[in-house]
Amino acid sequence: MKRLLVCFSSLLIPSLPLAHAADEVKPIVAVYDLEGPVSESGQGEEGLMALQMDASRPLTMLDLSRSLEKAATDATVKAVVLDADGAEVDFSQVQEIRKRLLAIREAGKDVWMYSEHLTNRTALLGSAANHFALMPEADCEFHGIHSESMYFKGLLDKIGVQADVIHIGDFKSFGENFYRTGPSDYALKQEEKLIDSIFGQIVKEVAEGRKLKPEEVRALIDNGSLTAKLAVEAKLADQVMYRTDFVKKLRETYGEDADFDRSYELPDLDGPEIGGLMDFFKLIFSESNKGKFRKDFIAVVALDGDITDESIAPVRTQILKLAKEEKAKALVLRVNSPGGSALASEVLWEATEEWNATGKPFVVSMGGVAASGGYYVSSAAKRIFAGEGTITGSIGVVGMKFVVGEALEKIGITTHTTDRGKNAGVMSMTRAFSDDEAKIVRDSMAEVYGTFKKRVSDGRGKALKGDLESFAGGRVYSGKDAQEIGLVDEIGGLHEAIAFAASEAKLEKPEVKLLPEPKSGLEGLFAPPSKKDDDEIIHASVAPRDPLGLRAMIKNCGLLEPLPAPAKSGVKRLISRLEAFQECHVLLLGPDLDLK
Repeated sequence: MKRLLVCFSSLLIPSLPLAHAADEVKPIVAVYDLEGPVSESGQGEEGLMALQMDASRPLTMLDLSRSLEKAATDATVKAVVLDADGAEVDFSQVQEIRKRLLAIREAGKDVWMYSEHLTNRTALLGSAANHFALMPEADCEFHGIHSESMYFKGLLDKIGVQADVIHIGDFKSFGENFYRTGPSDYALKQEEKLIDSIFGQIVKEVAEGRKLKPEEVRALIDNGSLTAKLAVEAKLADQVMYRTDFVKKLRETYGEDADFDRSYELPDLDGPEIGGLMDFFKLIFSESNKGKFRKDFIAVVALDGDITDESIAPVRTQILKLAKEEKAKALVLRVNSPGGSALASEVLWEATEEWNATGKPFVVSMGGVAASGGYYVSSAAKRIFAGEGTITGSIGVVGMKFVVGEALEKIGITTHTTDRGKNAGVMSMTRAFSDDEAKIVRDSMAEVYGTFKKRVSDGRGKALKGDLESFAGGRVYSGKDAQEIGLVDEIGGLHEAIAFAASEAKLEKPEVKLLPEPKSGLEGLFAPPSKKDDDEIIHASVAPRDPLGLRAMIKNCGLLEPLPAPAKSGVKRLISRLEAFQECHVLLLGPDLDLK
């Protein structure tokens, strides 16, 4: 009877296709067509842009790193394709992407890259590919490193403005742009050393990736007549072809049925579709429900840009919230900052100490630059990771004020001052520091410098390979050189920093969250206001940046648009620094270098 039941039941089960089930899975080719900046924080621009109903949010470095990491381990992914011609990425980001591409190669998968421009960036990324194609008439600008700094003393002299600058640290070169016509010997020495280090990394990595000798790569860099065809002949690239032929080659290699996935393991960057009033309500509701954590996770918090009271406020608030969040098991602070306000740096450093008091791992991942104040806020980390080309160090202090008294007189404006207190007018903009006033400012800066060095020595401890003062004084290092003296622990990017944090937190396959959550300008518009921590009783106030400030005025009038990219970048940095000194007269700022 039992035998009959078994036979009968087998007739009721529909036949299932068992053979070759795995063969029916379509092969995936992950496509990365990078356009525009790769953000660290993922925060979209709010305000007028949001009112244009732009719901898209930026691609973040964490998004890209995780996607490439997954592509290396996913058996259905057979290859990745990269086009980075339109990408705005710094040198450290290029090196981090390259590492992920090499991991994909090591997993036995293909890396394809197409470019219409052979530059330092595309040569580095292409060196990780086993199919690197150039357009036949590609622009070949693989010429090495060009660093150009603007000096404004001549301009300031013409209009009667003086930059009164005080340095703590011989190598603390920021401010020289305003009172010199060229770099000092100290500034020149450290710039030469930094550029030598980064140039050496470019040559080494390209040579290793393309199986060339370093001297062969240097010869190609120095070849002023390099063409796409010559680049292929020299094995710098694999072949020349037009984009349409490149696409045909991909389809021939992986078949018409292959899934060429342009959003592989990436979040929806287009954001919510807003077609009517109900979509607005859905967006508002979804934003109000964010921030609830159900699983253990590693938090990644990004500090991106100059350090000001305004820029650190969301970072500080997020870290303090996470310190009380039971599910947050480790913190990775992604630092991409040249520094800024000394006071704001200390305020953010104190928040990292509050996190350390929880006993949970604190790790720093340095981006393109983590210098001066950017290093200050990193110093308390248990482990510091940096790219080989990260610009870091610059342990020193600079103070400055612009003296505009002569300029005012030229346009017919005179001033009268009334002071009560011997030093009440120390920061007057109509005259330079007197000897006594300069001593007061220098003494104050020396206090800040002493605190800076204490933060570093306390945080780095025995990791420092020598006397701290020999590494300080404003000296700047590449990540590679910083590791050799103990300012940095390991060479690596976000991937390595997160892996270390997970190991320290004893999490095997951790969930990773970038906080505050990346959002578009539109989402930011409808996001609920951040609640202040009642436990603090009194809260740090942040004065909003004046919307009619210099930066907004120049941006809105379009004066920068006709300028070439290097000049535009230089003017933007100048404006940013002028605004920084308006807010604070003592700054922790790294050198003003623009490497191309």
